[in-house]
Amino acid sequence: MARLVIGLAALLSFGLSPACALKKAQSEAAAPRPEGVPVLSATVTQKTIPLQVKAIGTVEAYSTVAVKSQVGGELIKVHFTEGQFVRKGELLFTIDPRPFEASLRQAEAGLAKSTAQEKQTEATLAKSTAQAKNAEQQARRYAELFQNGLISRDQYDQFRTAAEASAQTVQADRAAVETAKQAMGADRAAVENARLMLSYTTIRSPMEGRTGSLVVHQGNLVKASDTTPLVVINQVNPIYVTFTVPEKQLPEIRRHMQTGRLRVEAVPQGSSGPAEEGAVTFVDNAVDSATGTIKLKATFANRERQLWPGQFVSVTLTLANQTDVLTVPTQAVQSGQQGSYVFVIKPDQTVEMRPVTVARTAGDDTIIEQGLRPGETVVTDGQLRLVPGAKVKLKSGADSGAEAGLKSNS
Repeated sequence: MARLVIGLAALLSFGLSPACALKKAQSEAAAPRPEGVPVLSATVTQKTIPLQVKAIGTVEAYSTVAVKSQVGGELIKVHFTEGQFVRKGELLFTIDPRPFEASLRQAEAGLAKSTAQEKQTEATLAKSTAQAKNAEQQARRYAELFQNGLISRDQYDQFRTAAEASAQTVQADRAAVETAKQAMGADRAAVENARLMLSYTTIRSPMEGRTGSLVVHQGNLVKASDTTPLVVINQVNPIYVTFTVPEKQLPEIRRHMQTGRLRVEAVPQGSSGPAEEGAVTFVDNAVDSATGTIKLKATFANRERQLWPGQFVSVTLTLANQTDVLTVPTQAVQSGQQGSYVFVIKPDQTVEMRPVTVARTAGDDTIIEQGLRPGETVVTDGQLRLVPGAKVKLKSGADSGAEAGLKSNS
């Protein structure tokens, strides 16, 4: 019985095998054969591409001022809040002015006294001058009388001596007047100094900028020209960005600077906002021998105040615009043992592996010096499945310009 079952099973298996094989062959014949490797493509184009240098820069304040007091006293009023933007001349601090007001009044009193003394000496000089003139006239008259023998020599000598004494008095009074004038000038200078010291009790902003942390608070005593500032102000409109570039680019930078201003763009790291635009305003006078770089500085208007001192920014220095250069998307360029290459799609939908000479990369574009012609179509995605001569098919979403170029070439 067991042998009969085994025989029937073998017979059924033998009878079904040809049918299964036929069905499999028919399904394989009905299945569509692939028309080519699906790829994305782009057209080789001519563009105007800026010649740029990328770097990382640091933002620096255009000017920094440490505000200090020029007089000592109690800080009785702070007129701003920390981090506030202040304008030039805006009141920042007030120091107790009462001691300086008293000094000013004392100096003004001294000036009034010396002015009165100067006027008194002027009057005394006028009086002595008149007396000396009268004595001189009398001496001349008595000299004529003495010559005519009408008076004795003793009488003449008395008038002559009186005239000389009056002249000496005039000289002394003139010296007193000069001394009084000098004293009045010194007192006037003391008044100006007292007035100046009083003005120092109100501290104003020397420039427009943003205040930092308040170091000395209201109610504390401050010293004249103390080493610790009351507050530090940074000018951020305009503002500097400092960055370095390799020394080999210095000759080209200097050459382009002679033809005009070099535009610089700066974007704070991690920021999605628009780039700030400025221009190179400083090139250092020496190359850093340790790093082989040279420092440049660009000035930005910073109207929106995106840039802050101490911030790191991505810097793009534009040297010039290169016209009619051949470009392809960067993802089209592959690297091999023989160098860079691209897959070029020919009119018959097959690919050719073409070696190319790459000049540089600008954003998403790669500039090609040799190896391609304008209007040719290159593969931008799917290169890993390609070999020279392989047939390709443009996937959905491929460059419509590439398809048009292929049709026109065919």
